[in-house]
Amino acid sequence: MTGPNFSFEQDACKNGFRRIVGVDEVGRGPLAGPVVAAAVWLNPDDLPKGLDDSKKLTAKQRAALKTLIEDKGDIGIGQASVAEIDQINILRASHLAMERAIAALSIPPDYVLIDGNMIPRGLTISTEAIVKGDSKSLSIAAASIVAKQYRDKLMVDLAQQHPGYGWEKNAGYPTKAHLDALQNLGVTPVHRRSFKPVHNILYQAKIASH
Repeated sequence: MTGPNFSFEQDACKNGFRRIVGVDEVGRGPLAGPVVAAAVWLNPDDLPKGLDDSKKLTAKQRAALKTLIEDKGDIGIGQASVAEIDQINILRASHLAMERAIAALSIPPDYVLIDGNMIPRGLTISTEAIVKGDSKSLSIAAASIVAKQYRDKLMVDLAQQHPGYGWEKNAGYPTKAHLDALQNLGVTPVHRRSFKPVHNILYQAKIASH
């Protein structure tokens, strides 16, 4: 199977667009921490080698590629907080993070390629949603790498503030170690209360205290 290429970006160029960015988010599934999105513009004349869907790369490869992307392109990062996730739901929150990532770019784009099948409501720019975009478009692949590197580092920092949940390894995803820690140590301020495993523990605690 071939990896991502630059054909979506080239098609947009042919249609008269000049500044095409790829957007992806990471962190929909975890029980803790924010959802993070990255928007990336790649220079068509100087594309980094080795870009792929972040899930197919090692941590070492991602770190090296993130540096390359920063050197050769333009990056915007956006987040939606745990409070926002609980308030508006994870899908809307991930779209909010995407909008913020696009707004954080140093030069506004005129065309956006987004990973997934839905376009965030708040976007007024021409946008194309691409299912499995991180394995098809180089710009989205770059955004997936940047977002994952950024969020993983953030979860390592949060793990130091809230030890015992293994976030430095599981990035807040519901691994067995994380679920066991939730039962034994309880819920932290950075856990997503609207997510079922967290909600259930809070509910049990509420019943027990009555």
